[in-house]
Amino acid sequence: MLYLHLKRRVYIGPRLISSVSMATVDDPPVFPCSVLEDELSCSICLSPFDCPVTIPCGHNFCQTCLLATWGDDAPFSCPQCRTHFATKPELKKNTVLNNVVATFKVRASNPEPAMPVEDKKEITTPIVPLTPAVKCDTCMEARAAKTCLTCMASYCDAHLRPHLENPVFRLHQLTEPVGDLTERICSEHHKLMELFCREHSQPICSFCLQQAHKGCTFVSPEEQRSMKETDLRSKLSFLDGKIMKNATVLSQMKNQQFTLKDSATNRKKAMSMEFQQMREMLTLAENEALMVVDRELETGQSKLEGLMKKFNENVDSMSKTKEQIYTLLGQSQTQAFLQTTVNIPQAANFDPYTPRINLDSKRVLASQAFATALKDYLREIFRQPVEARISMIKQGERTPPGPFSGFSGPVPLLEPGIKKFPRSHSPGPGHTKVAPKKKPPKQKSSEGNLDSTAKDKPKVRSPVPEQKEKPSGPQPADHNVNAEIPLNITVGEKRSELLKYGTVLTLDPKTAHKRILLTDNFTRAVVSDEHINYPDCPERFAVCSQILASKGFSAGRHYWEIKMTSNNFIGIGLAYGSIDRKGPNSRLGRNKQSWCVEWFNVKLSAWHNSSESVLANPNPKRVGVLLDYEGGTATFYTVADRAYPFHTFVFPFAKPVYPAFWIFSSGSSVSLCKLLP
Repeated sequence: MLYLHLKRRVYIGPRLISSVSMATVDDPPVFPCSVLEDELSCSICLSPFDCPVTIPCGHNFCQTCLLATWGDDAPFSCPQCRTHFATKPELKKNTVLNNVVATFKVRASNPEPAMPVEDKKEITTPIVPLTPAVKCDTCMEARAAKTCLTCMASYCDAHLRPHLENPVFRLHQLTEPVGDLTERICSEHHKLMELFCREHSQPICSFCLQQAHKGCTFVSPEEQRSMKETDLRSKLSFLDGKIMKNATVLSQMKNQQFTLKDSATNRKKAMSMEFQQMREMLTLAENEALMVVDRELETGQSKLEGLMKKFNENVDSMSKTKEQIYTLLGQSQTQAFLQTTVNIPQAANFDPYTPRINLDSKRVLASQAFATALKDYLREIFRQPVEARISMIKQGERTPPGPFSGFSGPVPLLEPGIKKFPRSHSPGPGHTKVAPKKKPPKQKSSEGNLDSTAKDKPKVRSPVPEQKEKPSGPQPADHNVNAEIPLNITVGEKRSELLKYGTVLTLDPKTAHKRILLTDNFTRAVVSDEHINYPDCPERFAVCSQILASKGFSAGRHYWEIKMTSNNFIGIGLAYGSIDRKGPNSRLGRNKQSWCVEWFNVKLSAWHNSSESVLANPNPKRVGVLLDYEGGTATFYTVADRAYPFHTFVFPFAKPVYPAFWIFSSGSSVSLCKLLP
């Protein structure tokens, strides 16, 4: 490190000196210029730095030398430690090092004489006077050699002789010439101010100490000057340390800038590689889909060419027979004509037809449907903020059926449990419309997942054989999924009997997901394309677009009805108030705290504790729910002229349950109906 010696004028004792070196015996040793020159030289040109720059590994070089070493093409490495860089680092001037080199060059061109060791211990020799030359107070012409603090006058060499030779002046105090003698005289007592008051921080005379400054602590001016110099030196040392720390931090931040740029470059490369791989996969899928169409086209054309060849042969055969007939007609007057027999060729008995050949094979339609479905799926993902997209992708989920069955890896899902994705517009050309199913006959039973505990709820035998179906998810150990269907589930009931248990419900805005818009006095919930500015609260669903009713039930029977705008991506059910609001398993039916029937595209399923049972879909527009809390049942009805039950959950409820709803498709809505007869 280069130690710069700061010089300033100071008082030491009664003599005035200036330009005294601030370095003391305890200061660090000063390096010779030869050593400093090695430290401040470029390792490429071996000369002092010229416009030094710092690279990420921490080494410094002349900018021109480094650029000449690197050239224009990779690889880029440090000439000193051989560290390789993926990209060419951005070079910036090291201003701190540049200033140090400039100072070193000035000091090297104007070297200062070395100070003797004895002078370092005690500095007593004046170097440059602080004030102009002091004149002799006797002759007023010659330059003063000494100042007598007793006589309060300055004398040249000639007029100083009495003080040096006459014993009378032996006790007079002589010092170096002082030009500010009037400032050392007390204005009140006209005495020399030989003391310094510590309490009032001012010089005083002996009379001041006995009067106004009686009892004050005092020191000599020399002692005060020494303490002041020590304090200033400590402040200088403190400032030097702070400046050095700031310079170190600035250097570290500059290195961090290079590190951040390298990190950003690597991140961009990694992301570009990921997107490039996705583009390659999409290109491969596109080429495969186009090849399917080309193969289908080739097959169709081959069929047409074969039929055309056959029909051309038939035409040739019939044309030959036709020419033979014309020839015979030209010989009608001969005896041979009467004996000639012409047979119609077999081809004439075949009626030509235009075959119905198109490109609507299963593979072509599946490929086109896959492209449309994947586009819709990606659109749904890209509509979400970047921070929310990662939560929509669940690694390890099984590949959903339908368009994604060709994927070899896991498929990201929009929400936990979703096996498909919503279509916000009309289906593509390859989509097959599924006709709505008719209401199930009264004598037949609907399939359902009847969650019950065998030891807690007695089984009721059904007159209709039970249709058991294995749930798609893991089977919970504490529930009997295959509980038998209650007697009344297969029989249409009078709606008036259910209305006796009717209750008025409203939707709780504190639980509404920010995509759910509430209207009609909190009785209608609609999926909005934009997020609603609801205040954040712990009761609000943050992951799934769900909402609870404001009223829960812990006893009795209760009935309510819901009107749906469409049977597409809607769930109706029940939930405990303790259901998770923010976790990935907060979806209705994907935990032990909720039950729901869910319409997913054309599929109707019953869900509880992540176990699914596929039901026959009656495609209702109005659904009724009857909760029997003590009986531990929740029955769902298709409401028309009568109420037709299509599923019942059997479960001993342990906490208050709330009506719960899940709506996902854009524009879909559910409404709590007024229970009118």
